[in-house]
Amino acid sequence: MRVFVTGASGWIGSAVVDELIADGHEVVGLARSDASAARLEARGALARRGDLDDHHGLRTGALEADAVVHLANKHDFGNLAATNATERAATATLGAALEGTGKPFLLASGLAEVAPGRLATEHDPSTFHGPDSARGGSENLLLEHVARGVHAVAVRFSPTTHGVGDRGFVDVLASVARAKGVSGHPGDGSNRWAAVHVRDAARVVALGLTKAPAGSRLHAVAEEGITTREIAEALGAALDLPVASVAPRDVAGHFGWIGGFFALDMAASSALTRESLGWEPTGPTLLADIAAGAYTR
Repeated sequence: MRVFVTGASGWIGSAVVDELIADGHEVVGLARSDASAARLEARGALARRGDLDDHHGLRTGALEADAVVHLANKHDFGNLAATNATERAATATLGAALEGTGKPFLLASGLAEVAPGRLATEHDPSTFHGPDSARGGSENLLLEHVARGVHAVAVRFSPTTHGVGDRGFVDVLASVARAKGVSGHPGDGSNRWAAVHVRDAARVVALGLTKAPAGSRLHAVAEEGITTREIAEALGAALDLPVASVAPRDVAGHFGWIGGFFALDMAASSALTRESLGWEPTGPTLLADIAAGAYTR
C-alpha cells in the first residue's frame, strides 16, 4: 500500500516508517522542513512538504494514498487550546478526504482519563468529545467516520513510549529532577502509567493497518501500569539523586506543566490488541531503559 504518514519524522513516526517499509509499503511522510524531508528520504520514504495547518496538502496526501496514519501533533502545552483545535481540524480534513473509500485511517490517541483508577481496556470509549476537549476530541471524531465509509482505527499510545533518544514525558521528568536536585513523585506515588517501547508501539501501528477492524481501538501498551514512585526511584538511581514525595498541592509548582500528567492514573490493558493483531511486545521495559541510561544525557 501507499501510506501517507503525518508525524513521520518524529519519535514514534520514524519507527513506524521503518516498520511500514519493512512490511513492503510505500511511505509518503509529511515533512515540515527540508531537514525532516531529508531524514525521511534517508529511511527510504518519500517526503511531502507541509504541516498540519496545510489542509489542502493533507487532503491531497490522503486522496493519493491507500491508507493514512495520523501521528502528528503540535504538542504545544503552553497553548493547548490551539493544539487541540489544530488536531481536530486535521482529523476532520483527513476523514472527509477518505469518506466513502473504505481506506484505513489510523489516528494516534492517548489514555488520559479513559478509566482512572482501573485498567483501561479497548472497550472503554474516550471521554473527550467536541472541539474544546483534550486533543480536540479527535478519537471520537475519527470513529464517527466509520459510518461514512472510512476504515477508522484509533491507536492509543501509552503515556510513555520510551527508548534511547526519547524526548517525551520521561525525559521532561528527568530534566525536572536535575533542575530540582530531587526525583519527585506525586503524593504516595501509587498512580500508574502504562508504558511501551517505541519499536513495539510502531509494530502495533503496522499490524493495525492491515488487521484491525474498522471502529476498533488499539492499545500500544506493553506494561499495564508502573507506579510513579517506581519511575521516580528509577530516575533517582540513574541520575544519582534522592527521591521524595511531592504533596498534591505542590505538584504544579514542582513539576510545571507536566505535573498534571504525572499525577494522572493511566494504567491500561492491551489484551484485546494482542489477540486481534497477534502482537507481543519484545522491547526493553521502561525501568530497564531508565537504568541503562536512556534519560541521563
